[in-house]
Amino acid sequence: MFESLARRDGADSESWHQQALCTQTDPEAFFPDKGGSTREAKRICSSCDVKKECLDYALSHDQRFGIWGGLSPRERRRFERGAA
Repeated sequence: MFESLARRDGADSESWHQQALCTQTDPEAFFPDKGGSTREAKRICSSCDVKKECLDYALSHDQRFGIWGGLSPRERRRFERGAA
């Protein structure tokens, strides 16, 4: 899921995505089919230490699919509108 991500802001040898709990689970949960459940992905995100960094990445890179930082694409759009 995060193999192609560049290191973030001069981070040392480990980037936030290397600490993400989703890298230890089935990526299918984070990219469900249309109408599929997001419950499992959001449960994993809820206890992830880098949830904020993940959400920041998704927002700054216009990720249009999948669960990032515990939010679905629709939730991220609402979040951005509220933050603007």
